[in-house]
Amino acid sequence: MHKNVLIVFFLILLAVPSFAQTGKVNSDSIPFVPAVNYAAGDGPYSVFCADLDGDLDLDLAVADKKSDSVSILKNNGDGTFQTKVDYAAGDGPQSVFCADLDGDTALDLAVADYSSDSVSILKNNGDGIFILDSNYAVGDGPYSVFCADLDGDIDLDLAVANAFSDNVSILKNNGDGTFQTKVDYGAGGAPVSVFCADLDGDLDLDLAVANWDSDNVSILKNNGDGIFILDSNYAVGDGPFSVFCADLDGNPGLDLALANEISDNVCILKNNGNGTFQTKIDYGAGDTPQSVFCADLDGDTDLDLAVANYLSDNVSILKNNGNGAFQTKVDYATGDGPYSVLCADLDQDSDLDIAVANYSSDSVSILLNQTVTDVKDEGIDQLPHLYLLSQNYPNPFNQTTEIEFTLAKSGFVSLTIYDLLGRKVRTLVSGHLPSGHKSILWDGKNDSGKDVASGIYFYKLRIGDFSQTKKLVLLK
Repeated sequence: MHKNVLIVFFLILLAVPSFAQTGKVNSDSIPFVPAVNYAAGDGPYSVFCADLDGDLDLDLAVADKKSDSVSILKNNGDGTFQTKVDYAAGDGPQSVFCADLDGDTALDLAVADYSSDSVSILKNNGDGIFILDSNYAVGDGPYSVFCADLDGDIDLDLAVANAFSDNVSILKNNGDGTFQTKVDYGAGGAPVSVFCADLDGDLDLDLAVANWDSDNVSILKNNGDGIFILDSNYAVGDGPFSVFCADLDGNPGLDLALANEISDNVCILKNNGNGTFQTKIDYGAGDTPQSVFCADLDGDTDLDLAVANYLSDNVSILKNNGNGAFQTKVDYATGDGPYSVLCADLDQDSDLDIAVANYSSDSVSILLNQTVTDVKDEGIDQLPHLYLLSQNYPNPFNQTTEIEFTLAKSGFVSLTIYDLLGRKVRTLVSGHLPSGHKSILWDGKNDSGKDVASGIYFYKLRIGDFSQTKKLVLLK
């Protein structure tokens, strides 16, 4: 594998829900506005969306390999972006991840620096202005970085895939945004992508690692304390360049999606419910797929696939049939040489848009999703007398807020809190309820009992074929 082989890095979301209300959507395509391109640095490899300046919309962080920098593009609040501001990183940054690393509620940056064999930590001043704080040694040729609580101590640690030392480096957080010396764990040949997720249902986060040279994905199981054991390797396509973990079929356990750059496809490995996986199923993508992201793009509550195709200058969307099987791809034009794709609600209209880092045109493409406009009233119009989800009160709130809803008939009900990136934060209700008026309190904590950061969240009521979503704001 050569050093000019480019990276896919991959973001967070163990399950990305729809924020649109249930309704019929075109079975062939999703109504994206044609791509709008924004200048980034030189050779953008990866993009991450997060609220970096505390104004409750999602900004962009872009790792620019050739200019040794990270570009920050602030959101104007409507899915358009300001001119980039660049911050120095290490040599050859290929992957960027946004997370609160020092516990001050502002989102910092972790950057995998391919050429300097390090991870750069850029601390956020709280207003979206960054300072290069430290560089930490990792393995040889770091391609991808992922931030997650790996040892159960509440703060966020680092997992880094090192392509040329055939391993993953784990750097544990000391609790203040400084990190301990790396501990390395063997993976397959040329690991280029790492994703942290609870794959075996034991409530700690395991590792899924895409190995470019050995054409497989390694599963490293967590002992519960941030120490890992290589559990299994599973065959995938040729040249896997990106791995994403999500519940694709609605069955217990998170499944795997991988973008295979040499075989021009995406493969799906379904979880047996215990962290072991079935034989891969392949689906065609574009030319030289580099990155895959799982998200509900069409508003039908299951997770679709978005794939960045480097040589065909587009993103392929593969819609989920609802059971983890996918339809034939539909392609959407991007800039030149797309390497990384991410889905998030960038224009605050409650559906998920697409951001793409374009390596060859030094730009980021934004494709805004119009799905909500097409379906937003259908679910309510069909069942206006059966279900009603009220606005939470108070809103904004500081400590607790009340969510009320009405059921005209009994049924299985779920009420779930999500963040702006579509990640599940808290399940408030999941079970059979009788008809009548209901009232539920949310205390601003996630499913692990930890306080969540200030920001915009969504709460979604689902019963049968009906779903409705509203927005709430937590201020601390």
